[in-house]
Amino acid sequence: MLEDLPVRTASTMMLVREAPTVEVLMVKRNYAIDHFSGAMVFPGGKVEPSDTDPAWAGQAQGWDDIPEAERGPRISAIRETFEECGILPAVHGYAADPEGTKALRSAMDRGEASFLGYLQAQGLRPDLRALSLFARWRTPPVVAKRFDTYFYLVEAPAEQVAQADGHETVSAEWIAAGTALELAARGERTIVFPTRMNLSLLARTTSIADAVAAAALRPAHVVEPAIELHDGARFLRLHDADGYGPVLEPLHI
Repeated sequence: MLEDLPVRTASTMMLVREAPTVEVLMVKRNYAIDHFSGAMVFPGGKVEPSDTDPAWAGQAQGWDDIPEAERGPRISAIRETFEECGILPAVHGYAADPEGTKALRSAMDRGEASFLGYLQAQGLRPDLRALSLFARWRTPPVVAKRFDTYFYLVEAPAEQVAQADGHETVSAEWIAAGTALELAARGERTIVFPTRMNLSLLARTTSIADAVAAAALRPAHVVEPAIELHDGARFLRLHDADGYGPVLEPLHI
């Protein structure tokens, strides 16, 4: 049964800047990828065993300040952001050209190079405290691939430029949350349900500081949409406790 399938831990990064209004970086998934193909998403992916290597305790700043269950997801969000768009967040003094690190990023994606090893060689120490937990979502037990996904918010380093990796992602776009939602409503962007819901929260804020403060005030809560049947069709339901307002949307699998 689907309920018995494993739930993988994943993380995604909401990389934001003020230009001058708040914009978030979204990447377009390669159509050849079987999960969310062609969709506009935040950089991210599954937490890998390397993301929980004990050596990170001496490499990542703020390690002891972060709950153990979140250390791997935070490392994963930073790594995936670097792999998919060439930006290394939560690290001071890093301004490498993403085009110049493309071979390295590709090797990391293939498992032929180590993200931890690269940071150690370069003397770069990401600060896990720079990431704000924005939301946490768990896939309901109606799909074959289930994820427990941490959404993190972090300010983009001003000196770095996004460059899609050309493999998992084919383009990168800075966009205001409200604009992304409008384009999705008109069918000009494909944005999946959890991403749209978190864009809706971001759209309610007026600055990065406002977004960080709002995230800090939200109670710890794992959002797992309920499945409801209406006139023979299945719908996703969010309740007020989820923090997005009442939401009812057709389920498309």
